[in-house]
Amino acid sequence: MKKYLIIVLIPAVAAAVGYLIAMDGGSGIGGEFVSQADCRKAPEHGEMVWIEGGSFTRGATGFYPDEGPLEDIRVGSFWIDRFEVTNARFGEFVDATGYVTVAETQPDPEDFPGIDPALLEPGSVVFTMPTDRDGSLTQWWRFVPGANWREPGGPGSSIEGLETYPVVHVTYQDAKAFAEWLGHDLPTEAQWEYAARGGLDKALYAWGDEFLVDGRHQANTWQGVFPVTNAEEDTFPGSAPVGCFPANGYGLYDMIGNVWEWIDDWYYPVYGTQGSGGHDPRQPGMPVKVIKGGSYLCADNYCRRYRPAARHAQETTLGAAHIGFRTVRNAN
Repeated sequence: MKKYLIIVLIPAVAAAVGYLIAMDGGSGIGGEFVSQADCRKAPEHGEMVWIEGGSFTRGATGFYPDEGPLEDIRVGSFWIDRFEVTNARFGEFVDATGYVTVAETQPDPEDFPGIDPALLEPGSVVFTMPTDRDGSLTQWWRFVPGANWREPGGPGSSIEGLETYPVVHVTYQDAKAFAEWLGHDLPTEAQWEYAARGGLDKALYAWGDEFLVDGRHQANTWQGVFPVTNAEEDTFPGSAPVGCFPANGYGLYDMIGNVWEWIDDWYYPVYGTQGSGGHDPRQPGMPVKVIKGGSYLCADNYCRRYRPAARHAQETTLGAAHIGFRTVRNAN
């Protein structure tokens, strides 16, 4: 069933929810920053990085229960996009295929028994900074009729000038359709975490064990008290053009922060659970896939999921302003 309207607003917001967790720092490393002028230039479309297979320790302890227990696993070799899929790249797919995203599709009343058909409109979920820190989640997130990847803020908004920004308001179905157009796939959770670590096994972050490196932010996240104060220390109040922050050890950009990324695996609270449809106690009855990487809305006081091991459930037919994706191509 399609559940991307107000009736599923609270489950959708769960992708941004986190809790304050005390943590000791450690040693860290950082890559090179790209100038804002350079990072706004169009990345090479279709550029992928070869990830040689190997073993790593997946998961983390001391954060969220669904990240544990630690487990040593092996991943085969694969190719992965160097950058998150951009508006420009997604536009090429739409132009070539005529694809229409879920957020642009008129809901079928049969999927919503008991709901007034007049309330069923195409659209997606948009974040709006509230003035009251103690307000409800529905003050921060709004279902906006007409919001979609072309008009990310709602009717009248545009992606003009945002061609190098990650595409958002895409559902799992939309991301999967794009990947299949290329003959690719979405990454498995193990592939994504292995690639995000960049060779730093067991490190807290994709760049080491310190959140800041020489006082500089290594990813696009929220600085300040979420959701009411954004200090914008990283210079981006929202998403950023892909590739503005240092690449990890494998040369991959924005594996952490910027926008969440769709994963091909079903979400279960216990990693590695097999089944179809997934299960999230906070979204009972909803089909849920894993999303990883955190976003520009993850803050120190609210969502500490800007780490390779972090994972979250997302309802498969619901997109939002902070969810995008990248693709993989397997060796076999």
